[in-house]
Amino acid sequence: MASIAPIFRKAYLSLFFGVSFYILALVALTNPWLQRHVLYAHRLQSPAWWTDINKPEQFGFAKNQVTPFNFTTPDHETIYAWHVMPLGLYAKHESEILKQPSGCAEDITQTTAFRLLRDDPNSLLIINFHGNAGTVAQGWRTDSYRSLSDGSTSNIHILAIDYRGYGLSTGFPTESGLIIDGITAVDWATNVAKVPASRIVILGQSLGTAVTAGIVEYYAKKGVDFAGVVLVAGFTSLSNLLPNYSIGGFLPLLAPLKAHPALWNLFQSSLADEWQSATRIANFVRLSKRVRLFIVHSNDDHEIPWSNAEGLFIAAANATTEGGMEVSLIEKMKARTTIDMGDGAFISTWKAGGNKIIREQIVAYGHHSRILTYATVSLAALKAFGLDEGGSFPL
Repeated sequence: MASIAPIFRKAYLSLFFGVSFYILALVALTNPWLQRHVLYAHRLQSPAWWTDINKPEQFGFAKNQVTPFNFTTPDHETIYAWHVMPLGLYAKHESEILKQPSGCAEDITQTTAFRLLRDDPNSLLIINFHGNAGTVAQGWRTDSYRSLSDGSTSNIHILAIDYRGYGLSTGFPTESGLIIDGITAVDWATNVAKVPASRIVILGQSLGTAVTAGIVEYYAKKGVDFAGVVLVAGFTSLSNLLPNYSIGGFLPLLAPLKAHPALWNLFQSSLADEWQSATRIANFVRLSKRVRLFIVHSNDDHEIPWSNAEGLFIAAANATTEGGMEVSLIEKMKARTTIDMGDGAFISTWKAGGNKIIREQIVAYGHHSRILTYATVSLAALKAFGLDEGGSFPL
């Protein structure tokens, strides 16, 4: 009978090398440069790097419906962006638009699309901040731009940007840098395109929700209120997210550290960026005179658990009261306004002070990214703009 000792020896060696590699990988990830490469995944291109994103027609848009262009941040980074026209408006001006040059506009202010955005007093704008990896043209993002500007309207424009280090934008991503990019995008919309904040919805997905939180907190401190804020598949903070985050929905890379609090605390102390979204959203709600906040998450999101939406909702609701409330009391009050949609889906609404309204909607399906194309997200934007004629927030 063959000895089984060599089998056990190989198993032990495999385990030893596997654990050693994991520990070395964690040590390597304490380096800020490598850590940010992994966190932001800005070098992962989908579509691939050889795909020309200056030709949006290959992603299903009409000829020149999308105007690619650049703007510059205060710290001298060049940010690549798309201005997506609503199809109904495009149809009315198609012959004029087709005569214009295609590709990245040297001066977007000279385009018909820009003029239609700037000069229409009824034009509405969604500024879209995407998640990590890829570009404005990745995956479900292009489909989401079409669904967001749908809904029997011809005046909802989309502005989508690639943060520094992503796609054709210059620079390297950091927490402060991405927030600067977002603030500059809003400044472009209000100062160049002349769209007031009251006609702008800020929408973020995944990493983009953290960017959104930083942006709206910044403007709340300046007394600026937007038409609405939509957070899709967000998280409360990076340190709360990482132990439960699964890469691609399948690989919970840092989950083993949950069983070792001392090791997790040591790793957490090395985080170069913190992304304290719950704190920022609370500050935004507290400082703003008017709030229309939509928190949307999918029950089958295997990358970021939907419990993060609960955390964001509680932080926002708590900020509507002087001195705060016990979480148990918030949950009890929330239960009174919750509508059960079946299959684990529900809608909860929180109203405070007459002009601060927070809505959490957990949908049964949509996963992490595909949810962007679902009616729930488009409805949130329409409701934020007040296009539902008062039916926004049922109690």
